[in-house]
Formats: sequence, C-alpha cells, structure tokens
Amino acid sequence: VQLQASGGGLVQAGGSLRLSCSASGGRMFNSYAMGWFRQAPGKEREFVAAVNWNGGETYYADSVKGRFTISRDNAKKLVFLQMNSLKPEDTAVYSCAADSYGVTTAQAASNPAEYDYWGQGTLVTVSS
Repeated sequence: VQLQASGGGLVQAGGSLRLSCSASGGRMFNSYAMGWFRQAPGKEREFVAAVNWNGGETYYADSVKGRFTISRDNAKKLVFLQMNSLKPEDTAVYSCAADSYGVTTAQAASNPAEYDYWGQGTLVTVSS
C-alpha cells in the first residue's frame, strides 16, 4: 500500500490543523491498522496516534491526548489527524503508517516496528 500525508503547514500556537493520509494499492484498506508518527529536528521519531481497522479503537501518546483526534474513512481510504490547541513542541514532520496485522494493544500501536508501510511526511510548524 502506498501512503501520502498532507495538510501540514504553519500555524500559531493554540491553532488547529487537520492532517490527511491517503492510501492506494495494497489490500483492502480496512485490513490495516493506521498510525501517525512525528519526528522533530534532531529528535527521534515518536508515536502520535493510531486507530484499528474500523475506527473502534484509538491510541494516543500522552503528549497529545485530549488535543489530537485520529479517525478514518475506509470507503475513501483516508486517515485523519485533527490537531487542536497546537503547541510549539508539536512542530515536526508527521508521517502516516500502515500495519498489516492490526494492533490490539497500546504498546503495539506505539511501536514503529509494528508498521509495514510508511508514507512521506508533511511538515507542521507551530509558532509561538
């Protein structure tokens, strides 16, 4: 499956952005668990959020819980990350990823090694 993230940009602290990840090819889209990860300059990649195959289970990093919401539209092969109350420390390149085997625990959802496919990221810059 090929993944492409979009929707990044420059926003002031306290603002909102909605990222999208579109999928093409591969198996049925609803057979993949999907995740968002981010990487800030000079830092390691970190988990942001994940959603299971039907959107019924979601997982979030503590740093974004209550501010970010992950969702998916299987019919349109899209995954979204709604980001509210953005902070300068949210500045990073955000990438989406697909897990062919699904995720059933928070630990699995947050582990980059669980994901088989990665898309190019989109840059989010939050100014103070």
